[in-house]
Amino acid sequence: MRTLGVDLAAAEKKTAVAVIEWADGAARLAQLSLDVGDEEILRLFGTSDMTGIDCPLGWPDAFLPFIAGHLNFDAHPVLDHDGIEGRRLLAYRDTDRFVTGQTGLIPLSVSADRLAHPAMRCAVIQAKIAREFGVQARDGSGRLAEVYPAASLKLWGLPTRGYKGRGAPETERLAVALDALSTAAPWLDLAGHDDRLAASDDMFDALIASLTARAVALGRTLHPDDGHRRVALTEGWIHIPRGGLQELSG
Repeated sequence: MRTLGVDLAAAEKKTAVAVIEWADGAARLAQLSLDVGDEEILRLFGTSDMTGIDCPLGWPDAFLPFIAGHLNFDAHPVLDHDGIEGRRLLAYRDTDRFVTGQTGLIPLSVSADRLAHPAMRCAVIQAKIAREFGVQARDGSGRLAEVYPAASLKLWGLPTRGYKGRGAPETERLAVALDALSTAAPWLDLAGHDDRLAASDDMFDALIASLTARAVALGRTLHPDDGHRRVALTEGWIHIPRGGLQELSG
């Protein structure tokens, strides 16, 4: 099996990918790249069994009617979201609320936070994948799944906070997180990329996304149940691990 992890930024700069090859109870980091464009992501998608992307695959279902109502001077769908609780339905998806309930972490809002621009790029990438390889369901039931590295790290019992950034404290915390991962997953061969991973939170997140893609492929993530299934097809669904990191090598 080959899994691809993508830490998607708004542009090529700071977009990272990690490809892991799995065989005989072990895994090897076969490719690690930074500043990656759409065409390379598409090429790697085509050669991978499962791709985990750290970016929302959709927007809240309520968001489009709200914007369309505003555009067309139709007050009804706008007034439906009067007040803070109404605006939360515009800012956060069903899967975001589910992840918060499971982990205590609050994903960034795709419609009201810094994820909006990367999500636009992600929508274009999804359209390119559909054109070349076929439509991929947003609930992760195909070969593309939305992942959230911070949630994966937390559920695997690894350090989750404070490693993003370029300062000395962040660099130290990233080294600690990488060391914890290496200890917890002795079957994972980083193929000499240790120093690069310790110097880039983007590449580290791409690695975690690729590991989570393996969990998705093995059916070891939380899938939407009947109460979430329909909306997951339109809004997207964040796959978070169900079980330990050690289960991925089998």
